[in-house]
Amino acid sequence: MLGFSPDEWTAIFLSLRVATVATLVALPFAILAAYALARWRFPGKILLDGALHLPLVMPPVVTGYLLLLTFGKQGPAGKLLNDLFGFSFSFRWTGAALACGVMGFPLMLRAIRLSFDMIDRRLEAAAGTLGASPGWRFLLVTLPLALPGIVVGAILCFAKALGEFGATITFVSNIPGETQTIPSAIYSYIQVPGGDAQALRLTCVSIVIAMAALIVSEILNRRIHRKIAVFE
Repeated sequence: MLGFSPDEWTAIFLSLRVATVATLVALPFAILAAYALARWRFPGKILLDGALHLPLVMPPVVTGYLLLLTFGKQGPAGKLLNDLFGFSFSFRWTGAALACGVMGFPLMLRAIRLSFDMIDRRLEAAAGTLGASPGWRFLLVTLPLALPGIVVGAILCFAKALGEFGATITFVSNIPGETQTIPSAIYSYIQVPGGDAQALRLTCVSIVIAMAALIVSEILNRRIHRKIAVFE
């Protein structure tokens, strides 16, 4: 039960790679979008908010199909990337990372936006009275105070990316060694006779990784809250 096959190790490492890349790439966009939704007023704000949260409520297969239409080799964005840079998301692990990032983005966005909403703006105003420009106020005051929400959002996105199945398999299929992550591998194993042991092993691995991520998130949050309390 404890001996993983090369294919299982490949699926595990690929899942970690995809989830990590998806989280790191989505993070700066989530911070910018969360700050804009929390602090700025502009026409169409409600529509933008709804569009950014659509992957949270749409079926994952629909999201994957839209990604395929957009970033597939014949899609507008996919064809442009392929013509200009020779780069393609279709049927590659980078496409899996894109799908996972899109699916995890709303969870990250909500956590970070809530963190921005809870910041006492008097602290930012005090930094302004001391001569700090808006950019420095954001980097030195706002961003550190929002760090707990950023950490929680990143962990949520990572966990979502680790377990994403519907959008990934629709967009990049289930190719062993290239796009077959843990959920896809589990699906493949339960479809063949005698694959229950492999499916169970990967299920246990998925649970352990997800639990470890949550524990690390809680530890980091406590440390960050203690440092912020001292700062305040």
